[in-house]
Amino acid sequence: MSIDWNWGIFLQSAPFGNTTYLGWIWSGFQVTVALSICSWIIAFLVGSFFGILRTLPSRLLSGIGTCYVELFRNVPLIVQFFTWYLVVPELLPPDLGMWFKADLDPDKQFFISSVLCLGLFTAARVCEQVRAAIQSLPRGQKNAALAMGLTLPQAYRHVLLPNAYRVIVPPMTSEMMNLVKNSAIASTIGLADMASQAGKLLDYSAHAWESFTAITLAYVLINAVIMLVMHLLERKVRLPGNMGGK
Repeated sequence: MSIDWNWGIFLQSAPFGNTTYLGWIWSGFQVTVALSICSWIIAFLVGSFFGILRTLPSRLLSGIGTCYVELFRNVPLIVQFFTWYLVVPELLPPDLGMWFKADLDPDKQFFISSVLCLGLFTAARVCEQVRAAIQSLPRGQKNAALAMGLTLPQAYRHVLLPNAYRVIVPPMTSEMMNLVKNSAIASTIGLADMASQAGKLLDYSAHAWESFTAITLAYVLINAVIMLVMHLLERKVRLPGNMGGK
């Protein structure tokens, strides 16, 4: 099969927006990066919180964490995107809901809905990683911290969590990469990310190979940067003589 490549299409003027087709892709790249960063911040913070809850001796608090994980892990991500964009605003107080639906710029509506959806979905997965990491630590670490006079929150803050995070740097890396790939689903609700811009380029130029090859390389580039940064972080936080450290 012969493919008539035309990479010059990216330098041609787009039919609207006062930019080129490359400008469309670059704009989508920026949206994808911003979405991924904001979503990961939510995922890390919320996932850590519920991961801690799942390891507490309280059945109530542990049960809350379990319910959160089961809810977000068992509903398809695309359904959650539409739920956050179409359903959740209807459940908000009338003034807030009307502000979101009528006063807020549509692009901001898409972005906020996507950040919350992707962040909270990924948080359920981070939660399980944090829980598993804490439970994998020797029980003596927690007991020693409490014996030294630390309260339970202080034991988590100063002893358990620092060691647990060191354990889960590799799976966290994988989760961050999955988050970047899952961000493409946000295009289904209207967010102008890379996937959406590539589809738009295809619609107006009929150059499918070039448009989707470009965003494939862009996604690979983003995840390659994540792998490099997390590899350096893993080497930085590794403890000598522990967890494979040298």
